[in-house]
Amino acid sequence: MPDIKKIKNALISVYHKEGLDEILLALNNEEVNFISTGGTRDYIESKGYSCRAVEDLTGYPSILGGRVKTLHPKIFGGILARRSNQSDQAQMQEYEIPDIDLVIVDLYPFSDTLASGAEEEEIIEKIDIGGISLIRAAAKNFKDVIIVASREQYNPLLNLLTENGAVSTLEERKWFAKEAFAVSSAYDTEIFRWFDNGEHSHFRFAEDEAKVLRYGENPHQKGFFYGRFDTLFEQLQGKEISYNNLLDIDAAIALIADFDELTFAILKHNNACGIASRPTVKEAWEAALAGDPISAFGGILVCNAPIDKAAAEEIGKIFFEVIIAPDYDTDALEILMRKKNRIILIQKEYPEYGLQFRSLLNGVIAQERDLKTEVESDLKPVTTKRPSAGETEDLLFANKLVKHTKSNAIVLAKNRQLCASGTGQTSRVDALKQAIEKAKSFGFDLDGAVMASDAFFPFPDCVEIAGNEGIRAVIQPGGSIKDNLSIEYCNEHDIAMVITGIRHFKH
Repeated sequence: MPDIKKIKNALISVYHKEGLDEILLALNNEEVNFISTGGTRDYIESKGYSCRAVEDLTGYPSILGGRVKTLHPKIFGGILARRSNQSDQAQMQEYEIPDIDLVIVDLYPFSDTLASGAEEEEIIEKIDIGGISLIRAAAKNFKDVIIVASREQYNPLLNLLTENGAVSTLEERKWFAKEAFAVSSAYDTEIFRWFDNGEHSHFRFAEDEAKVLRYGENPHQKGFFYGRFDTLFEQLQGKEISYNNLLDIDAAIALIADFDELTFAILKHNNACGIASRPTVKEAWEAALAGDPISAFGGILVCNAPIDKAAAEEIGKIFFEVIIAPDYDTDALEILMRKKNRIILIQKEYPEYGLQFRSLLNGVIAQERDLKTEVESDLKPVTTKRPSAGETEDLLFANKLVKHTKSNAIVLAKNRQLCASGTGQTSRVDALKQAIEKAKSFGFDLDGAVMASDAFFPFPDCVEIAGNEGIRAVIQPGGSIKDNLSIEYCNEHDIAMVITGIRHFKH
């Protein structure tokens, strides 16, 4: 078959030697000739295999402190020559260039060097030139050459050698080429981002881990996740995590990260339907559930403390999709794992948040994440009445929550517990009315509660409605040209108001 190619000569030049031994053995058993440089050549020969030095093939030594080793026509000609092209083959014979049928290379560890805090000179020296050039050349000529561009492709290559010997199909070579360009593009992205130094002059993003999801937001949509979920979470049991699960998990851990005290939250469609801070997990769970026991059905649960047996016995009584915690007591896990489809996650660490971005129109919009969490010193009292210590605690609690609620958003809270929220309304008044109606439907007494708004009040209508329901303190960003109208109403009706100067829109 014309697309079947035999490996006769292999160029191997790798920074990391781990995992190479089995490949060398398999290639040697197939009588493949080795060509290599410096440390890799020494390693191959230390295993008892003969290896031709690149310098012997090119007639040039490694120069410029190792910056130039493989950049030579006798190397790149052997890789790029088209085996079916008579002119190419004639030149190969004329210049005594051997075919190179397999290239195994990995790149200098640029990202690791950057992460180590190295000086600029050392970072620059880890910008690979020869390796990246070999990858591109071999991948371009995939019709004749196999390219292995990182350790992640060692196992696929070994499987190929084990099953087929030193031969490959066009389909196999094209797959390796595709993976190679993924490696090179990600590598170049890291280098660009270092040079860009946070200026965001071009949008470049690369992620090596790809997972095909069952579907997207709806069953008729395809869905994919690009990232390393396992670095953040350990999944103890449960079904495959879905696109919508991922959205909710992201919202859940972003919310819970803003709370230092023991807190339990229940989310539905990225918004909290219940949340409370209490001395124990069981108490926090019960108070969070009381906020909306109906919406909690099929929800996402998150807690910033280990789940104990007492809490698990209560949590296990309802149907939920996902639970996230830093740990679980053994007897708590026994209870929670009785329903096998429940997704039980241990959160190992929080993500290092960079830019948020989404595709729209014919491009991409990007922004820094909203990582601002107000503290008491950020609050500016603007009314005659000042909030009490308890009210201040509730205002900060509610303000954390409104930050993570879809705009327009109003949050009503009391005693570090969500009474209700109005989410995603086109009118702030409608958001408030939604919250009031919901709080009453679940038996909350709003007398003495506090109100948080994600943006300013253009008119005094919201504080008037809230005041009539017994709301005694309000937190909002301020910034309206009519702030004074809301402030005056509060002064006239003995309501405390503080302004933060920070808006928290979420769309």
